[in-house]
Amino acid sequence: MNVIDSIVTQAAGIAAVRRDIHAHPELCFEEVRTADVVAQKLTEWGIPIHRGLGKTGVVGIVKNGTSSRAVGLRADIDALPMTEHNHFAHASTHPGKMHACGHDGHTAM
Repeated sequence: MNVIDSIVTQAAGIAAVRRDIHAHPELCFEEVRTADVVAQKLTEWGIPIHRGLGKTGVVGIVKNGTSSRAVGLRADIDALPMTEHNHFAHASTHPGKMHACGHDGHTAM
């Protein structure tokens, strides 16, 4: 399976994570639930994590074999203090908070 096939295979799951994060926005330094979702997914995928950086940060470390070289995965996870006026099923469930900046999508990817 090549990389593109792998992404296509995972697309529905990635979209579900994005919609979940979108529906439960948290403002800067309040992203406890979002950090838990990120940590859970990375752990499910066998990616070692470090938590608590910058209070709510999660860092996943992806390595290739036994190499000491690594890639850190980073995405902003905070929402904005604004009201969402969308009516789709995964619209914000927290009045006055929404992911209007794309961080939900960046985090899911």
